[in-house]
Amino acid sequence: MMTAEEKKYKKWIVALSIIIPLAVAILFGVNLRKLGYDVKPLSFLPPIYATINGFTAVLLVVAISAIKRGRARLHENLIKVCMGCSVTFLLMYVAYHMTSESTSYGGEGVIRYVYFFILVTHILLSIVIIPFVLFTFVRGIAGAYERHKKLARITYPMWLYVAVTGVVVYLMISPYYN
Repeated sequence: MMTAEEKKYKKWIVALSIIIPLAVAILFGVNLRKLGYDVKPLSFLPPIYATINGFTAVLLVVAISAIKRGRARLHENLIKVCMGCSVTFLLMYVAYHMTSESTSYGGEGVIRYVYFFILVTHILLSIVIIPFVLFTFVRGIAGAYERHKKLARITYPMWLYVAVTGVVVYLMISPYYN
C-alpha cells in the first residue's frame, strides 16, 4: 500500500522521469558555439564529472554498508549526497556538451564494440534509474522501509552500474579528447 507521502510525490517522480531525459537529449543537441555564442569550451569538465561518478559509486557502497550496520541516518545522508552528485554530474555533462564538440571514440576492433556496449547500457540505465532512485528515496523518507528495501535491491545495482560505467566510459574515451 502506497503511503500518503509516496502518493504526494508520485506525479513529480513520473514528471521528472520524463522531463530530465528529454531535457538532456534536447540540450545535448544544442551547441552554443555553433549558434554563434562566444563561450569557451568547458573542456576541463570530463575528468571532474568522471570523478564525481567514481565518488558516487564509492558512496553508494558505503551507504549500503552503513544500513547493514544499522546506521540509518548515515545511510540516508550518504544517499542524499549521491543524489546531489548525480545532479551535479548531469549539469556538468550537459554544460560540457553545450560548449564543446562531441568526441568520437577512436578505438578499433573488439574494444570498439566493448566501448559501445558499455556506453549504450550506461545511457539506457541512466534514464531507467531516475524513477527507481526517486521512488526508492521517497519510500525511505516516508518510512515504508520494507517496500524501500525491496525496491533498493533493484535500484542499488543499477545505480552502481551507471556510476561505475560512467568512469569506465570516460577512461576509454579520454585519449581521444582534443
